[in-house]
Amino acid sequence: MLTFPNAKINLGLNITEKRPDGYHNLETIFYPVPVEDALEINTLNEGDHKFRLHLSGLEIAGEAENNLAVKAYKLLDAAFNLPPVDIHLFKRIPSGAGLGGGSADAAFMLKLLNEKFCLALSDEALEDYAARLGADCAFFIKNRATYAEGIGNVFSPVALSLKGYQLWLVKPDIFVSTKEAFAKIKPHRPAQSLKQIIERPVEEWRECMVNDFEESVFPQFPAIGAVKEEMYRQGAVYASMSGSGSSVYGLFNADALLPDVDFGEKAFIYKGRFGDM
Repeated sequence: MLTFPNAKINLGLNITEKRPDGYHNLETIFYPVPVEDALEINTLNEGDHKFRLHLSGLEIAGEAENNLAVKAYKLLDAAFNLPPVDIHLFKRIPSGAGLGGGSADAAFMLKLLNEKFCLALSDEALEDYAARLGADCAFFIKNRATYAEGIGNVFSPVALSLKGYQLWLVKPDIFVSTKEAFAKIKPHRPAQSLKQIIERPVEEWRECMVNDFEESVFPQFPAIGAVKEEMYRQGAVYASMSGSGSSVYGLFNADALLPDVDFGEKAFIYKGRFGDM
């Protein structure tokens, strides 16, 4: 069975307070985007292994045991004693980009296993399992525009569609440490909630929707801030860094012509159009 885990972007990201446990409370809106990995599983009928992982596409660092798709399999295997599986994962979503690629792989693996082995798990049950794998994993179960708060794990749906807008997504060849990005953050309560901001026309978001991480990341990595500036120069109606970086996206009107811009030989670049996601 084959599925295509998609990425997400953050529409706004406000760090509202630091918690006693050391984590931070935040508010953001997750929105699915049409940048996809490919994930396939087949029953493994040979050998004595519970799983085999085959990776292709963009390189993923680390051992197979630490891959989130594998962790998702092991989580359901512990509960349901699943048959052994052959896992093929083609990576197109870049890692360390603020796009949730690993989380998407984990959530789509849960959904794939649920379907293939007829586990009859509801979306709510799948979300519970996904939440054990990462704060944003559960978003990808229903995979629709979602307001997230808490540490990014408390969800409520929002009525929002970007259908018809064009997406220009760029991840420069820069790694941003999430820990370092948080270290320079000064938590604060925004004057206006993102739930209110997204009710305004997209063309007005530039004046009121912010990603708090930009204030700490851009001075450290000016090249990331330069990508955002270039998108506005090219006519974006809204542009922002996603998550704690290093990817930057721009939203463009349907009839805009997206130019070819050199962001470096190793930059990941995607241009596409939002559909019904």
